[in-house]
Amino acid sequence: MKAALMDWYDRHARDLPWRVGPRELVHGVRPDPYAVWLSEVMLQQTTVAAVRDYFHRFTALWPRVGDLAAAPDADVMAEWAGLGYYARARNLLKCARVVAFDLGGRFPETEEGLQALPGIGPYTAAAIASIAFDRPATVLDGNIERVMSRLFAVTEPLPASKPRLKALAARLTPDSRPGCHAQALMDLGATICTPKSPACGICPLMQGCAARRAGIAGDLPAKTPKKAKPVRNGIAYLARRSDGAFLLETRPPSGLLGGMLGWPGTDWVEADPTPAPPVTADWHDPGLEVRHTFTHFHLRLALRLAVVDPEAAPTRGDFIDKHAFRPNALPTVMRKAHDLARDQWAELLVRE
Repeated sequence: MKAALMDWYDRHARDLPWRVGPRELVHGVRPDPYAVWLSEVMLQQTTVAAVRDYFHRFTALWPRVGDLAAAPDADVMAEWAGLGYYARARNLLKCARVVAFDLGGRFPETEEGLQALPGIGPYTAAAIASIAFDRPATVLDGNIERVMSRLFAVTEPLPASKPRLKALAARLTPDSRPGCHAQALMDLGATICTPKSPACGICPLMQGCAARRAGIAGDLPAKTPKKAKPVRNGIAYLARRSDGAFLLETRPPSGLLGGMLGWPGTDWVEADPTPAPPVTADWHDPGLEVRHTFTHFHLRLALRLAVVDPEAAPTRGDFIDKHAFRPNALPTVMRKAHDLARDQWAELLVRE
């Protein structure tokens, strides 16, 4: 079974910008631990398609861990904008600085050493140890969970079945080429053993797949039903000076969207939010609402717009010149608000 998987991977490995493929490995090219770590952090709860461009931008701006460690926080957070799960970006900087300044620019090679770094949990540590350093670590991402559940017909639903799936994955983890083995299972889950309509007829593991024999491959892995997400409400205050400057604030370093640039606003609550305008102004209600879904709740964000005098003194945030303002530096929910307000602002500015 392992030999069939590796034969398939050697012929069909995905071409990914952070990966050293099997043909390159044969010629002595070794994975860059920095690239492996960066990609694994970016890929947490995010698709390969979404990560590609971010990875290219980050490695162009900061090609080595020391470059990233020396980067201003605001620059890194701005480049991360839109990728979501912003605690990852904060931990990315913390980890880069520990590696660069405390560890001489070298990542630890063991799972234990890697887990001691900020933002690196058991999965990420196993993936880096396996892929970057060829350690026989047991890697278990969503794709590998699916492959294991089908290969061994594990009908117990996730997340309760995770320990068993990891034990099964550990049984298959080889001492030889463990990094390629882990990536082969990832690729298999991403391209053949897919969530819906798995292509069992061309799978290199079809002969040994218990779920295929039982005719239940498409039903696995079973999952415990999720609870309905609550709805939270908030108000975002989008102010511009008559010269076009935007009023923005950097959110607190911890919490949701921590450290990101955004519009001043209220707390996000399940009841009606208490108004909290950041500057005295004639606030206009355009009847616009941003709807956005986070991991644990749905958000409905009402917009309030105003054009204020150049002498206006906000109690929160700072004005940013319109030529220095980059909408793409905003997290997705804040960029949605900007895009909705754009035409309304144009009308308000003309009135001024």
